[in-house]
Amino acid sequence: MALTDPLGDLLTRIRNGQRAKKDSVVSPASKLRARVLDVLQREGYIRGYSEEAFGSKGQHDGLRIELKYFEGAPAIQHLARVSKPGRRVYSGSKELPVIRNGLGITIVSTPRGVLSDSEARESNVGGEILAEVF
Repeated sequence: MALTDPLGDLLTRIRNGQRAKKDSVVSPASKLRARVLDVLQREGYIRGYSEEAFGSKGQHDGLRIELKYFEGAPAIQHLARVSKPGRRVYSGSKELPVIRNGLGITIVSTPRGVLSDSEARESNVGGEILAEVF
């Protein structure tokens, strides 16, 4: 079965893993997923991720995501997909939304790669708003 929204699948795996108090979760690998995980790691929402080979050919088939907790509570309180396959949401650098008065972040796909909203404002680039996190 083909996934229509691979990024939505990744975010759901992270949400479900944190609700179940898992140390890590596994997701199929892709470049977009890895770039989103880079942003989450830079901003301190996950401990990290690594590529794992599940096939016999030694290919990197999956990503193991190390979840982060603070005093027993998940580091990510809210993780939601904004731009969906049926409705894409774009924003210029000046109109990027501010989440929880700057306590949260927006993940944006820009011509310069996948960035957090603060990095996109610094670079003065806009793009597709992928997700919001706090």
